[in-house]
Amino acid sequence: MTFPPSLSLCCKKMLSSLRNADPSEHISAPSKSDGDNTLSSSPHTMEDSSSPEGGMVAWCTVFGAFLAQFCGFGYMNAFGVYQAFYAQHYLQTSSSSAVSWIGSLATFLVTAVGPICGPLFDNGYFYHVYITGAVLQSFSLFMLSLVQPGQYYQVLLAQGLVSGIGQGLMYVPSFAILSHHFKRRRATMMSIVSSGAPLGGIANTIMLNQLLNGPIGFKMGVQISATFITVLLIISCILVRTRYSAVRQEEVSVNSWKATKKCFTEVPSLLSTIGFMLFQVAYMYPLFYFQVDSLRHGLGATFAFYSLVVINAGSFVGRFVAGAVLPYVGVVDLTIITIVACAILIIGMIWLGSVASVIVLGILYGLFSGINIAIMAPMLGLMSDPAELGVRLGVAFGVTGIGALVGTPICGALLTDRYLWWAPALFCGVCPSRISNDIYGLANILIQVIALAGGVLFVGVRSSFIRAGAVAAHTCAGDEQKIETGSRDEKKGGEVNA
Repeated sequence: MTFPPSLSLCCKKMLSSLRNADPSEHISAPSKSDGDNTLSSSPHTMEDSSSPEGGMVAWCTVFGAFLAQFCGFGYMNAFGVYQAFYAQHYLQTSSSSAVSWIGSLATFLVTAVGPICGPLFDNGYFYHVYITGAVLQSFSLFMLSLVQPGQYYQVLLAQGLVSGIGQGLMYVPSFAILSHHFKRRRATMMSIVSSGAPLGGIANTIMLNQLLNGPIGFKMGVQISATFITVLLIISCILVRTRYSAVRQEEVSVNSWKATKKCFTEVPSLLSTIGFMLFQVAYMYPLFYFQVDSLRHGLGATFAFYSLVVINAGSFVGRFVAGAVLPYVGVVDLTIITIVACAILIIGMIWLGSVASVIVLGILYGLFSGINIAIMAPMLGLMSDPAELGVRLGVAFGVTGIGALVGTPICGALLTDRYLWWAPALFCGVCPSRISNDIYGLANILIQVIALAGGVLFVGVRSSFIRAGAVAAHTCAGDEQKIETGSRDEKKGGEVNA
């Protein structure tokens, strides 16, 4: 991939000016120096004036990244359709837990490849990573259409492994690329881009239900779906544009090892990463099993087919609500609120039994989980140097993917072939142990510890900011959240864009 000479010259001048300018004039991210909490400025950090904060190229990039989320996690959010179809028709000999491994593996890989593509993005290989991901995702869906009934491992390979890697190669770059075009409104743009996932969940859920459960059959249905996704991915690759020159190590390289080390040595970053990982253990359970749950409770096939649409509609609203609420509540407090709310709502799935309960639970869960997912990137970006954003997001998302990998298979095992809905609901939620004499009593206690730990960790993040002298400052005009860092006796530092 080549870049225009004018863009290369512009980047060279920009980097040269950054090296010679006063560090206090730059936007910097908090990084610990040799013993105090002062702010340091990265030599690779862009000046605020260099970010267009709009314009045709910037908005085309936002829309292209939006399409990447629509085709990536948006398609993943519709996996509940495949879960129900596989369990009832295509993979009848496989257990619910085995089928859920397909979706959980793909979900894990979406975030697990982040530590690979994050550094590549920071060092100038955006197009290589992005286009490779689009090709793999398209290829995997066409290969899935060729799988014969009962061939579990072929489905796992195509839809779990290859599709997950393809989506993962596009996931982190689609967020990180926004830092090339926006600084003041970066958190808002991330919320807009992330809204592509629930909107994709709505569209793909409706389409897949009509195709897979219609007269055309699995093969043709998946091929139509694959063609639709491929067209959108091509448009995404055309629209998304970077603002760095062809990579030259001495100018724009990032110390990936140093940036990765910060993820595990800085207390707020470490606690945030583990907290989001625990949230991911429970997050995908309703998305995988809500449609199956509705069918098993006799709510009618027509309504059950659209139960996932209810969740994704709530999630779509939540992505935009996150951007509106964030300047007033704060990213850490909002994270704690949404995690607790999601845990309570998952427990409510035990009492699903009417259309009204499905609609209420679906909308509320979609709303709070959508807000939480939307603020993950801004939360992690709160502690990142903009030059290291790709690495930091990649590592953090990779760790959180572990929760997505193990969560739904465990829920499927607890569900069993008898569909004991209370078992996985209690696994994913927080409540007193109602059934201490049951076989799941011990697991119940463990789950309470795990779920409560997720919320406690973010309380720890908030406390660590306070101990470091960090004060949350919100600026409504820029739709951003900044952190002013200083010592208790003397304020040193400046503003950091989230």
